[in-house]
Amino acid sequence: MSGYSAEVKVAETIAYKMVSLPRRIIKETQRLLQEPVPGISAVPDDSNARYFHVIVTGPDDSPFEGGLFRLELFLPEDYPMSAPKVRFVTKIYHPNIDRLGRICLDILKDKWSPALQIRTVLLSIQALLSAPNPDDPLANDVAELWKVDEAEAIRNAKEWTRRYAMDN
Repeated sequence: MSGYSAEVKVAETIAYKMVSLPRRIIKETQRLLQEPVPGISAVPDDSNARYFHVIVTGPDDSPFEGGLFRLELFLPEDYPMSAPKVRFVTKIYHPNIDRLGRICLDILKDKWSPALQIRTVLLSIQALLSAPNPDDPLANDVAELWKVDEAEAIRNAKEWTRRYAMDN
């Protein structure tokens, strides 16, 4: 079986564990595994296929460049009628992400639609790292500094990225 890859084996194992899940979740998960989003890894947990281990690579030309940020993503029982629950596990200095890792992102709250997918959420989080929005903050102190001294805020974000999101 020389052509049988480890990725296929993993996908088959995950598919077997997901038989009790709604078809939509199975299809989205298979697509994430077969067609990963550049700069993002999202793998379902071995014991709970509604729980994903996510790693987002800090986008180039951002204060988070070079960082590997771990996130947790959980699909509630009524997904896709309600948004996934997502939080940063890796500490990050960002106006839209608080110290507990909660994310201020409209599609995770009032702008959620069942037409959106896990992939959309992950791309939106990646975009938020490229373009922080201090006018819609979750971390007010970070947002305030971002507004009054953006260069200092960016220095802080780079330092936190170096300290918490890079292998030392």
